[in-house]
Amino acid sequence: MVSATVSRASEQQGRGLAELYERHAPAAVRIAYLMTGDRERSRDIAQEAFVRVAARFRHLRFPDAFDAYLRRTVVNLCTSQFRRHRLERDYLERERAHAVEATSDPPDLGTRDELVRALRRLPARQRAAVVLRFYEDLSEEAMAEAMHVSVPAARSLLSRGMQTLRTMIDREDR
Repeated sequence: MVSATVSRASEQQGRGLAELYERHAPAAVRIAYLMTGDRERSRDIAQEAFVRVAARFRHLRFPDAFDAYLRRTVVNLCTSQFRRHRLERDYLERERAHAVEATSDPPDLGTRDELVRALRRLPARQRAAVVLRFYEDLSEEAMAEAMHVSVPAARSLLSRGMQTLRTMIDREDR
């Protein structure tokens, strides 16, 4: 009897979510499209926003303001994407500038592959520190902020990561 009641309750909740999605999704897609100019991305953003808000639906202060929460989440997700794309664009520009400055010697692909393999074997936090500092070219402060640690902790992770990389590469060279 209890399982039948639970089953009916989850069925009703599913219908409620579907109705909520049908009612609010077109506006969310429209907002995302107007912000991004990309139909596919706008659908993805609207769906992601709906999933995030619906997951917290029981905890919303004002459940009647679902559309306002959804709208705000769409705007936040668009802003995050803009920020991410700006970082990617800046990174690519920096890489392009470094490539122009580099000598005409072809890159040593064996060394690069060796380094990537060693990097993948690092513990996750050390790998994140090395990637953020040297591949993303972030300052120590920005790296610490991205990792949600203090600057000294970020420096320590970076130092340990670099030492581990040196050790791994030295072992492979022998």
